[in-house]
Amino acid sequence: MSNIVRLIIACVVLGAAVALCAFGFWGWGILVLFLGGFVLLSYFFNENMILAQWFLRKENPDKAEQWLLKVTDYEKQLNKSQHGYYNLLIGLIETRKAPLKAEKYFKKALSLGMKMSHNTALAKLSLAGISMAKRNKREAQMYLQEATKDDKNKLLTEQIKMMKSQMAQMDKQQVVRGGYRQF
Repeated sequence: MSNIVRLIIACVVLGAAVALCAFGFWGWGILVLFLGGFVLLSYFFNENMILAQWFLRKENPDKAEQWLLKVTDYEKQLNKSQHGYYNLLIGLIETRKAPLKAEKYFKKALSLGMKMSHNTALAKLSLAGISMAKRNKREAQMYLQEATKDDKNKLLTEQIKMMKSQMAQMDKQQVVRGGYRQF
């Protein structure tokens, strides 16, 4: 259901709640007011996105992907502030299947913008991992530095430290006759 339809339904239901209260049916008016508030809340927070996030936290990416696939046209079905989060979730799910294909979703999520800085840091940290997989050390360092700046609440410090130690191991590798040897 598109967001405009949700907004129209919410306005109609909230208007009905006000009318019920005006005619003296306070019990029904309050109940309909809560229903209208719930529909209005679904305008700002899409239920498919909330369920997908919940399944990702429960380490069930298959169900999370099922819920995200129910969003057929994210530009019409989601609020503009949720477009970046949608691409971030798609990127996180795609990372488990094919990490190098997830890069476009993370870059799009960053270009669309996200309100919470730790989500921006997560996208940049994922891009740093993809850059390391591509052996692009300079780009990986840039994304890691940006991720540390964006991680204001220090939620990703352990992952950033681990990524920096992996990058230090990249420095120790030396090319020997077409192969890699680690010291």
